[in-house]
Amino acid sequence: MKKIVLTGGGTAGHVTPNIALIPHLQEAGYEVYYIGSKGGMEEELIKDLGIPYYGVSSGKLRRYMDKKNFSDIFKVVHGIMQSKRLIKKIKPDVVFSKGGFVAVPVVMGAAMNRVPVVAHESDITPGLANKLAMPFAKAVCTTFPEAVKHIKDKKGIHTGTPIREMLFKGDKEKGKALCGFKDNKPVILIMGGSQGSVRVNNIIRAIAPKLLKDFNIVHLCGKGNLSSNFDNTKGYAQFEYISEELPDLFALCDIIVSRAGSNAICEFLALNKPMLLIPLGKDASRGDQILNAESFKKQGFAEVCPEESMTRESLYKQITELYRNRDKYISKMKNDETANGVEEVMDVIKAASK
Repeated sequence: MKKIVLTGGGTAGHVTPNIALIPHLQEAGYEVYYIGSKGGMEEELIKDLGIPYYGVSSGKLRRYMDKKNFSDIFKVVHGIMQSKRLIKKIKPDVVFSKGGFVAVPVVMGAAMNRVPVVAHESDITPGLANKLAMPFAKAVCTTFPEAVKHIKDKKGIHTGTPIREMLFKGDKEKGKALCGFKDNKPVILIMGGSQGSVRVNNIIRAIAPKLLKDFNIVHLCGKGNLSSNFDNTKGYAQFEYISEELPDLFALCDIIVSRAGSNAICEFLALNKPMLLIPLGKDASRGDQILNAESFKKQGFAEVCPEESMTRESLYKQITELYRNRDKYISKMKNDETANGVEEVMDVIKAASK
């Protein structure tokens, strides 16, 4: 039986594609191990699946000057040595890295043991962690076709991103019951990211009375962002966060208004859900969500509403137009061959582990 070490952590986007791969790896005969950050958010998620988990030291890598950069270098070096010892002990045939800061020491530890590495880049331009890891990788899978040109030494392969099987098993009626909807109006799902977005939340709630004339609204507003003003509003269901019932809400909704994180929008694509994307601006990120959103618009999967120019009127207009033209977007998404990248990524892993 072949062995594989998965790594990636820090955010859900660095973990859920690995979770999507696990049953397919097991079905293909791989013994799966996971190396993540010690005490990281990924630890509980992976242990719940019965996968052996090993935590290593991981320092945050920053593009800007900060005194913590100096102490974190020692954490990274310690993590590299821990990873080297673990990989020598496990003896995997291949390491698959989904990124995040913990992936850097794991990938370097694999290289020290001459174990082939397959990396996966979520965004169009590589983040700092993947930039450091890529020289040690045999191949780099990409979510977006535009990303291949940013991968050196012709290692880039456009595969799409692996999507969790559970997302395809949602029950529309369960979602409807969860939200307390009694009629059959079309449903808008609002997602502002795991922490929510104050500006998106405020504008959505400002135009909600107008939207509710024609739609029901499911609003995932982020922790601490519930509004008592909407406690008894018919057709409006708000939640801080949803996990297990998320597939049911996806099955229920007709269109989605969301940030433009790579992992999330790829899930919408795989589920054929027309989307209006409000990417994080460059003042709050490195600009990767802007590029993600532009790519999806170019491919015909989404429309984009820049946050800096967003108004109540513009958001309302774009939401209603997206719903009216939804069939156009659904048709484009159904014809995309890499909407779910499980098979393509598996092919790359199998080739690397021969």
